Amino acid sequence: MAATIHGRFLALYPSQAPTAADILHTPEQTLRQAGLSRSKVSYVRDLAAKVQSGLPTLEQLATQDDDAIIQILTQVKGIGRWSAQMLLIFRLQRQDVWPTDDQGIRNALQRLYQLEEPPSKAETERCGQPWQPYRSIAAWYLWRSLAMADWG
Repeated sequence: MAATIHGRFLALYPSQAPTAADILHTPEQTLRQAGLSRSKVSYVRDLAAKVQSGLPTLEQLATQDDDAIIQILTQVKGIGRWSAQMLLIFRLQRQDVWPTDDQGIRNALQRLYQLEEPPSKAETERCGQPWQPYRSIAAWYLWRSLAMADWG
C-alpha cells in the first residue's frame, strides 16, 4: 500500500522529483487523491515548509551526531524519535542506534531472553548496553530473528 501511494505521489511530478515548493503549491485535494491522508498531507507540507526554512539536507545531517539529528528531525510534524532513528540506521548507516521504542526489538528481546512479556523501555535500554557500539547491527539481527521465527 505504501509503495502504491508513493508511486502516485511521485506521478504528480512526472518531470522531476518534487521540490519543497512543488509540494507546497500542490492543492491538498490533489495530494489526497494520490492516497495521502489528511494527517500525512499535513506532515508532508510541514516537512516541505521546514526544508524551505533551512532544514539541513541529508548530507548536512550526516555531519551531525545522532542526538543532534534526532533533535532537528523531531521538530518536523509527524517525525518522532523512532522515525529519526530509522533514518540514522538505514539511510545514514549509523552503527550505534538502539531504538528502545521499537516493538519489534522488544518482541525479539522477549523471545531471546524467554521473558514473560516484552521488556519495558528501560529494560530494553539495559539489554542493549552490552552491544555498544554496534547496537544498530544488534537491532538488525533482532528484527531478522523475528522473521526467521515466522518460518517455522
